[in-house]
Amino acid sequence: MSASEGVSGAAAAGGILTIGVEAIVANWRSLAARVAPARSAAVVKADAYGLGATLLVGPLYEAGCRDFFVVTLSEAGAIRPLLPRDATIYVLNGLMPGTAAAYGDGVLPVLNSLSQCRAWAEASRGSRPSVIQVDTGMSRLGLDVAEQQALADEPGLLAATGGRLVMSHLACADEPDKPASGEQLAAFRAARARLPGLAGSLSASSGIFLGPDYHFDLTRPGAALYGIETSPLATGIKPVVDLRVRVAQLREIETGTSVGYGYTFRASRTTRLATLATGYADGWWRRFSGGAAAAFHGDTRLPSVGRVSMDSFSVDISALPVGTLAEGDLLELIGPHQSADDLARAAGTIGYEVLTSLGRRYHRVYR
Repeated sequence: MSASEGVSGAAAAGGILTIGVEAIVANWRSLAARVAPARSAAVVKADAYGLGATLLVGPLYEAGCRDFFVVTLSEAGAIRPLLPRDATIYVLNGLMPGTAAAYGDGVLPVLNSLSQCRAWAEASRGSRPSVIQVDTGMSRLGLDVAEQQALADEPGLLAATGGRLVMSHLACADEPDKPASGEQLAAFRAARARLPGLAGSLSASSGIFLGPDYHFDLTRPGAALYGIETSPLATGIKPVVDLRVRVAQLREIETGTSVGYGYTFRASRTTRLATLATGYADGWWRRFSGGAAAAFHGDTRLPSVGRVSMDSFSVDISALPVGTLAEGDLLELIGPHQSADDLARAAGTIGYEVLTSLGRRYHRVYR
C-alpha cells in the first residue's frame, strides 16, 4: 500500500503551485492582438518555462496559436501528439548530427550554421521545410554574415534547405534605451535582403514591445506568456503563478538561539518561527537566505531567517498574533504580494530562472 494512499495530492505535498491557464491564454491573445497582422507563436521550451508544456499547448492552440517553439527534438516529440496537424513546431537548437530523419510531420529544424544548411539540404533535397537562423550580433546561434553570403551565393543550396523563415534573436530588447536593438534590426534587414523570399521573425517577448518595426511576420513570446516582466515597456500581462507552502513546524526560541546551517542567524529577542516545507530542491534557492525573500500571511511579510536548506527554511512569524498559524497551514511565496520577478530581484537574477527552477514536489493545480 502506498504511503500516501487515501491522502489527496494537495495534502501530501509541501506546497501547492497554482498555474493560471486562462491567464496564459489571455496573455497570448493580448500579445497576438498587439502584433497583428504578424502571427504570434508560443515558446514552450523547458516544459513551458517549468509550468507544463503538455498541459498548455492545447489551450494555446484552441486560442488560435499555430506556431510553437521548443529547444530539442525530445521536447517536440512530447507535444506533437497533442496538437493537430496544422500546428508547426520549431526546434531552436538546430540540426544535431544524425537527427535529420527524425524531422517531419510539422516539426522543423532551425538551421544555425552553414554546415547544418548543407546537411539538411542533402537529407531533404527541398522536400521538407526548415528555418534559417542568422546571427545579428548576439554571437550565440545563427549564420554569421560570411555564412549568409555563402548561402545566398548558392541559390540551389538555399532552395534545397526548404527555408520557410529567417529568424534572429535580440540581445538587449529588455533594455530599450540601449542602441543594440536598433543595430540588430538593421543587421536583420540586411540578412533578409541576402536571403529574399523568406518570412521574418526577430522578436521574442521583450522585442514585441519595441514596436511594429520589430514584428515582421512571426513573433515568439515566451516569458511574457507566463507572467514574467520582460521589458519596462510591457503592459497588459497577467500574473500566472501562485505558490503556497505548508507550515511544517512552529516553535518559539529564546534570545541567543541560532537557526539553520552555519548558525548564520542568532535571535536578538524571543522569536516565534515557522519552518516551511520547501527548500532549494524545490526552487527556493539558498540565495533567499537571511531575509532576502519572505513568506506572506495575508498582508503581513514574514522574513526568512537563517539559511535555506534542501527541503525547508524558517520565517519569523513574531508579527502575527499567537495562534494565527497551525501546522499544515499555507503561506504565500509567489502571489499578489510577491511575484516571481520580485524574488528574482532579491536573488540578483531574472524571473525566467525562478519559474524554470520550481520543483516537481509541489502539488500542481491548473486553473
